[in-house]
Amino acid sequence: MSSASSVLVASSSFLYWIRKPSPFKFSKFPSTPSVTPSSPKCYRVVCRGGSPQPASFPDLSFALHDALESTGIDTSHAREARKSFVSQIKKLSDIERETSICINRCVDLGRTSLFIAAEDDSLISHSSVPLPVDAFLERLDDLSMGYCSHYNSGFRRSTAKNQAEPQALDLHSVLTHRSGSAVMLSLIHSEILKMLRLWGLLDFDVEIFFPHDPHGLPRAYDKQKSKESDQPHIMTVQMLLEEILRNLKDAFWPFQRGAADSLFLRAANAANCIDKFNGFEDSGYQLASTKAAQRRLDRGVWTSVHFGYMRRALSACERLILLRTDPKETRDYSILLYHCGLYEQALKFLKLYQDMKSSSAQNPSTDPVSNLEEDAVKKLIVRLNLIAMEEGWTRPWYVRNYLGNNSEPW
Repeated sequence: MSSASSVLVASSSFLYWIRKPSPFKFSKFPSTPSVTPSSPKCYRVVCRGGSPQPASFPDLSFALHDALESTGIDTSHAREARKSFVSQIKKLSDIERETSICINRCVDLGRTSLFIAAEDDSLISHSSVPLPVDAFLERLDDLSMGYCSHYNSGFRRSTAKNQAEPQALDLHSVLTHRSGSAVMLSLIHSEILKMLRLWGLLDFDVEIFFPHDPHGLPRAYDKQKSKESDQPHIMTVQMLLEEILRNLKDAFWPFQRGAADSLFLRAANAANCIDKFNGFEDSGYQLASTKAAQRRLDRGVWTSVHFGYMRRALSACERLILLRTDPKETRDYSILLYHCGLYEQALKFLKLYQDMKSSSAQNPSTDPVSNLEEDAVKKLIVRLNLIAMEEGWTRPWYVRNYLGNNSEPW
């Protein structure tokens, strides 16, 4: 590219080649960073063609909202946000799931991400008003107009130690603080590219390079000049939604400490469903952390992000199951239900996991971690069946206290 026809945009968050539009194309955009009231209104355009076959969503009867309602917590806003999230992902066909986020699509990823944030905001804030999704969508759209004037999105990637902080994982917080995780920055830049393409400011195919390291930045590049090594870094619609939800699940998992990398094994260890061998023996510090986490959960304490948050972990698991990702999400959801004392639901989803696993016809795993996980699943099922025989499915006294409105900060 010649310097007369293109410009290299470099900022702390984005590296981007873009052809300079002709002067008449720029004349309709304000020259100031902010969009004035007289500025042209930005409209979100979502693909309506193709009419993808809607995904089937069986009634899974998730536990979180009903359990909170039983403790007197109003979940109407959370339910509405979940309903809106499902309405978006129902549009995902198999082809759409594997489509790059840079291509105009039938699912509005910005809106879908804000519905995720809206549900979680309702679960933790108990506000009488819902998160203003439309207002944040307008802010997201305004970014495209500001970008046209300055060739700079103004966002930066959060530091490695802060990537589990809520403000780096929720789109409305990222838009407010202008700092976020790699997946959130990729989403924002894909929205900007979509609008630039809509306005005719791009006459070549652009792809976003998604970094898999802790410090890399998303960057855009000319797809015609891509290399084979770029392929693993292309973010599809399914991958982006999974990454958003798994980041939330990882950040808010109630059992953060443990020798194993597996979230399930950490929770299973806290439930005494793991034999201590093969290098999975916990240190005294890890054992103390696990016990402290369990005591906090039993008391219904609102914990900080570094010690997990059961409500948000449950909501992330439920949405991952709806997204039809890995069957192990159903298993992980079950172990959280067990720790909540929701034994009947825990057993139901564990059996669903086993059915899904057997129907996939996969070869038996030789991975020691996977074998340890499956051993823990079997022990948990035996324990839940014993609970059903001895006590029935009556929830213990602390379920109300645990999921209830306790805001004790430690």
